[in-house]
Amino acid sequence: SRSPLRSSSRSDVAGCHPEQRCRQVGPWGQGMMEIRTGIGADVHQLSEGVPMHIAGLHFPDEKVGLAGHSDGDVACHAICDALLSATGLGDVGSVFGTSDPQWAGAAGAALRGHVVELVTAEGWAVQNAAVQIVGQRPRMAARRAEAVATLTQTVGAPVSVSATTTDHLGFTGRGEGVAAIASALVTRQARS
Repeated sequence: SRSPLRSSSRSDVAGCHPEQRCRQVGPWGQGMMEIRTGIGADVHQLSEGVPMHIAGLHFPDEKVGLAGHSDGDVACHAICDALLSATGLGDVGSVFGTSDPQWAGAAGAALRGHVVELVTAEGWAVQNAAVQIVGQRPRMAARRAEAVATLTQTVGAPVSVSATTTDHLGFTGRGEGVAAIASALVTRQARS
């Protein structure tokens, strides 16, 4: 039987549902939509005496936090990298270099907000993002919905959040640091 997403009434895109208004991938013509994905990753070392910030949230009960030039929020940084990657605008290091005092100690929300401004200034619309946090701590399950709401608000599009451990394997498993991996989907009208 035919998949519900396949449509024989659209000859320009194989497998595109008519309501999706998909366009042919190839040379971009007027009225066509560019669709891009990006991937981002970040890692920060756990350090005593540093507040713990992940996914735009503060974890005041944690005795260690993520060391970095900004607040060390690996989830926010990975999302920023994914958005910058998708739009071809660089990466976190090239946009927020550690030599720039403006971003010293900056909250992840400020970085996300700046990246979203850069992305939208180029005509891109963020459609969604996803981030997975990898580490033994902090435990994210109880605050996942709060993280989703916080990230979605600053990105201006749905953001899904998941977390996992490495069963005590590697640097994240030994409690030396936390990592995050993100993806993002962006679109814009094709430029002539």
